[in-house]
Amino acid sequence: MSTATVPISGLARLLVQHGRLAEADAEALQSAGSDGRTSFIERLLSSKKLTAKDVAEFSSQAFGYPLLDLDQIDSSYIPPNVLDAKLMQAQRIVPLFKRGTRLFIGISDITNMQAVEEVRFKTGQQVEPIVVEDNKLLVLMNKLVEATGSNLRDLTVSEADLDISGGDDNSQEEAVNVEVDDAPVVKYIQKILLDAINAGASDIHFEPYEKFYRIRYRQDGVLREIAQPPLAIKEKIASRIKVISKLDISEKRVPQDGRMKLVLSKSRAIDFRVSTLPTLHGEKICIRILDPTSATLGIDALGYDPDQKELLLAAIGRPYGMVLVTGPTGSGKTVSLYTCLNILNQPGTNISTAEDPAEINLPGVNQVNVNEKAGLTFAVALKAFLRQDPDVIMVGEIRDLETADIAIKAAQTGHMVFSTLHTNDAPTTLTRMMNMGVLPFNIASSVIMITAQRLARRLCAHCKQPADIPHEALRSAGFKEEELDGSWVTYRPVGCDQCKDTGYKGRLGIYQVMPISDEMNRIIMKNGTAIDIADQARLEGVRDLRQSGLIKVRQGLTSLEEILAVTNE
Repeated sequence: MSTATVPISGLARLLVQHGRLAEADAEALQSAGSDGRTSFIERLLSSKKLTAKDVAEFSSQAFGYPLLDLDQIDSSYIPPNVLDAKLMQAQRIVPLFKRGTRLFIGISDITNMQAVEEVRFKTGQQVEPIVVEDNKLLVLMNKLVEATGSNLRDLTVSEADLDISGGDDNSQEEAVNVEVDDAPVVKYIQKILLDAINAGASDIHFEPYEKFYRIRYRQDGVLREIAQPPLAIKEKIASRIKVISKLDISEKRVPQDGRMKLVLSKSRAIDFRVSTLPTLHGEKICIRILDPTSATLGIDALGYDPDQKELLLAAIGRPYGMVLVTGPTGSGKTVSLYTCLNILNQPGTNISTAEDPAEINLPGVNQVNVNEKAGLTFAVALKAFLRQDPDVIMVGEIRDLETADIAIKAAQTGHMVFSTLHTNDAPTTLTRMMNMGVLPFNIASSVIMITAQRLARRLCAHCKQPADIPHEALRSAGFKEEELDGSWVTYRPVGCDQCKDTGYKGRLGIYQVMPISDEMNRIIMKNGTAIDIADQARLEGVRDLRQSGLIKVRQGLTSLEEILAVTNE
């Protein structure tokens, strides 16, 4: 018995008539929505037959309605409480602005006249539809709904067994009990954390201001606002995060640090480092997402050039000495160090680390959290390590002369030592240690390699386009005349749905790998400056950060402006 064919109507029929969609596809997509759970546009975009931009541009031309890019709209100027949240979600519309008795609404399916009539009936306004892209409409709609606070009680989390607990828990008994009144806030925090993980964010910022409260994610090194929850719930959000992180909820005058864990399933859990900061209008909270998988990516995934990789592997394969990694906060130093530790993490090797705090959990490595209040400093931990029969020692950061001296003595007495310093490049690291008070002889006899690093945004492979950059600009950036032979192409960011219209997706490392040669040791022994060491490194073929970055430009991995921004020389 044959089933009756569902007649094609509305936007589907128009797309078929104009040859933008096959009739069979239109019938299939329309039939799939007979249960009424999803709209035709949702199914069309999920099928990848057309993009949201294609549909919006076609609708605008076919029906003669204006087209608006919602990325250019400041949501803070949208009139509040004009439309009910349920109406916006049910009809897939958003209010945009009012002019007298006229209300302009954003809509992705212009054939949905029922939505226009319902808005006109409920508001008593003359309704003017404006075509917008469906994906951007959803982003704005969610932001408006969150701003009203009406969706807090409706939020759900897909994982039924999702659990947030303190970072130092050793048993299920320490899991946080949720009061009934705060359940919506807890679910909201769970949603924010899950969305951040899925979006590949590295940090989450909860920021209270006088008249609004915002949440931002740091993605690929750039902060992006994702929500403005009601200002009234800022205290509940802060208190809940502090309770989970085992912080003092009554103390709001001084900064606090803690940890928490999000258990996604029996086999997967994500750790977070939590930091609170008292501000004029409440406590700002920054949550760092600690991805345990980043340490197991392997050295090839970090972005070292082949010659740099060989030099690094040769250095960490030596039986003793000190390898230093330098760069600003957020430049990937911890991931680089843990990648090296992961290579050395063998059954016959005893590895101990002292960190503040331990960011990545690595089985097989003895990790110690520094606790200044309890007297467990880097120096104290290092002294204890030397009595624990170590082979490899990692110190999170060399901050003072005492820590530097103990680390150097460990490197001089048959141990491999890894650590970090906050300096701009590899040569200045040596002079920084001298300024700390470390004797030149001790530096020369212990340090075997220094790597400086930065993270640059990677161009989106889907939308990058060739850039026409004048030769003069390329030469001033650092390219040599013989390199400008036309055998390679520079690319620029454009923006698409894949990269959220930023033009970049993901990040890559840029490195300066500087082995300490005999000639460099002689310069150190003579109290040479960072300029002297840099000149010698250049003679020995060590590429600085700018030169390493220009190689990535030639390979088409990133843009010239991104390299100029992150190297800043």
